[in-house]
Amino acid sequence: MRVGLILSEVLTGLRRNASMVVSVILVTFVSLTFVGAAILMQAQIATMRDYFQDRAQVDVYMCSPISNTETCTGGVATEEQVAAVQSELQGQTLSPLIQEFTFQSPAEAYQSLVENLPDLAGVLTEEQTNAVFHINLLDPSRSDVIVEAFNGVEGVEQITDQLEYLDPLFSALTIATYMAVGIAGLMLISAVLLIGTTIRLSAYARRREVGIMRLVGASNRFIQTPFVLEGVVAALIGSLLASGAVLLGVRFGVEGYLTERMSTIPWVGMGEALLVVPVIVLVGVVLAALSAGFAIRRWLRA
Repeated sequence: MRVGLILSEVLTGLRRNASMVVSVILVTFVSLTFVGAAILMQAQIATMRDYFQDRAQVDVYMCSPISNTETCTGGVATEEQVAAVQSELQGQTLSPLIQEFTFQSPAEAYQSLVENLPDLAGVLTEEQTNAVFHINLLDPSRSDVIVEAFNGVEGVEQITDQLEYLDPLFSALTIATYMAVGIAGLMLISAVLLIGTTIRLSAYARRREVGIMRLVGASNRFIQTPFVLEGVVAALIGSLLASGAVLLGVRFGVEGYLTERMSTIPWVGMGEALLVVPVIVLVGVVLAALSAGFAIRRWLRA
């Protein structure tokens, strides 16, 4: 009987404050959508970083006929200089850091360039192409050791770390994540304040019923429960809408568009999105319960 009465009070409150309830639902929906997007963006950054770190290489370019650095004053790298670099890579200092390395002669490097960048075929010749060592490290963060080992060595034109080219991308994605978190935080604050205002208005509209409940000896918990449930129901609807938006975004935006057009990059999928859904719902329900409970307790004490 009490459960029926509580549910009746909840429905009454939702009906009387329909416009405010819709506002709570929309604000919660937007804020929690940003929360879900921020979590997925952070997961995407971690996925991409792990993927590219496993495949990123340090490239040691040997001198070519057109090299003009101080270490290439002697022209094309000699066989002795190439052998010295290879010996250093196989030595006791660097070999513990290296997973594997390969050497491409100028002919092999030219063929690889033409296959990946056909436009270079008419600009660069095989003789002008650098011989190169491609080095995969066990720990990509130790690439500075390789750079220091061959920096200024005769016959070596330059050393490049492929992860350096990806750092701006990771930085941009991280900034976008922070922006999403900031917007989500502001919207959640708005949702909390709006829920509190809605509950106080609902309590004021039913002040006569609340007074009667007090006169007949109803406990504060019994009086507060319908109001708290009003906030929770509104937030739950907004949370479910946000969850649906996140799932649809991943399904059609990521899997249906990005994955098909940029298949070489690993993207988050429905598995990660489904893990985010409980977080979205939990955040929405908990914040609503705390906000509504605090608001109704303050109103009852007033």
